[in-house]
Amino acid sequence: MTTTTKPGETAPLSPHAVTSLKIIFLTLFLDLVGFSIIFPLFPAMAKHYLLVDGENFLLRAIFDSIRYLTEASGSDVSGIVLFGGALGGLYSFLQFLAAPIWGGLSDKYGRRPILLVSVFFLALSYLLWIFSGSFTVLVLARLVGGIMGGNISAATAVVADVTSRENRSKGMATIGIAFALGFIIGPAMGGICALYNPLINNPEWAEFGINPFSLSAALAFILSAINYVYIWFKFKETLPPEKRGVSTGERTNNIFKLFKPLPYKGINLTNFGHFLFLMAFSGMEFTLTFFAVEKLSYSPMDNAYMFIFIGFIIAGVQGGFVRRRAGSIGEKKMAIMGLCTLIPGLLIIGASASSWMLYFGLFFLATGSAMAIPCLTSLVSLFTPAEEQGRAVGVFRSLGALARVIGPVGASILYWKLGASWPYYIGATFLIIPILMIGKLPTPEKNPSA
Repeated sequence: MTTTTKPGETAPLSPHAVTSLKIIFLTLFLDLVGFSIIFPLFPAMAKHYLLVDGENFLLRAIFDSIRYLTEASGSDVSGIVLFGGALGGLYSFLQFLAAPIWGGLSDKYGRRPILLVSVFFLALSYLLWIFSGSFTVLVLARLVGGIMGGNISAATAVVADVTSRENRSKGMATIGIAFALGFIIGPAMGGICALYNPLINNPEWAEFGINPFSLSAALAFILSAINYVYIWFKFKETLPPEKRGVSTGERTNNIFKLFKPLPYKGINLTNFGHFLFLMAFSGMEFTLTFFAVEKLSYSPMDNAYMFIFIGFIIAGVQGGFVRRRAGSIGEKKMAIMGLCTLIPGLLIIGASASSWMLYFGLFFLATGSAMAIPCLTSLVSLFTPAEEQGRAVGVFRSLGALARVIGPVGASILYWKLGASWPYYIGATFLIIPILMIGKLPTPEKNPSA
């Protein structure tokens, strides 16, 4: 029985594609829950490690640098922001290094072995976190986790393997929904787990490295272990041997080669447009909770509600609009629509003096990012031949991870120097550059003759 596609609709996904996407959805969802579970813990972690491991060399280096930067303002908020930025930036920087390597290796050896190896060591990083009584062990856990977190490039390449060029954006929207839901559930779980400190009833456990955040770490470990078992038993290889590249890792030996143009029309403008967009977006993302606390006196629970709102808007837009209409509207056009929608969102948030105004801005922000992110990912995939998907998407994800290092640091400095609203005003102005870059892209071929 054949299925027909109505005008304005994209081609349906095959049963194999649907099965693979379900597995990748769960993989990325669990990965992102484990990654984002630490977000609400940064302020408390800073105070805890200063108290119990205050003479640690790495910790002293971070806070001495922070004090040097912030002593003029005398702001404790700035110090906590930059401490969180240091830990978050470490993770993102390692993703920047690792994403193209994992993508290239998955092109050469297949997606399944790369996913299994990376998820296994990701679980190991959370196991280390459970016993991170010292700051050094915590940093080691973040090192391992950041390197293994680069497996997102291999997972994204699976989507390219099992979708056609006509319904590529539908598959990429699945990734976006997994990200959105992961960022809802993760911080919420982290906040709830932080309410229970295992050392209160069992102080002797501190000898083994158990700390107030071990329950959050244990939950992240369990989720990653479940993820590993699920991939082992359910995931079937999506890149057959005859489609695997012979040598795709040449650009990953030197990270500066990431900035060397790739030989595919349109991909370089997409990569760097996405890089500049994420710099502005991640700066907002990182400073948002501090903005809400300073401007509106939000509690941790208020911040949790805020992220839940953002996540549901993103999931709704990607699942209800992007999945169904990106192919017919065009990925390029929808990405530009999304980037333009972000600008009023950032301006409204920056000017917010009440919760209703903040949520009004967050609606634009969530809607715009829900359109832009999956469509930019789709464009990279559409501009790239099948045998190079892992490497190309790896470069795309790696540059995105680098943007998530630079953006929060830049936004934190603007926050400290100019005030809480300025990262949003400057970010809105900065978005004009990636909008112009994406506007110059050629229209990708959905039905190449080759």
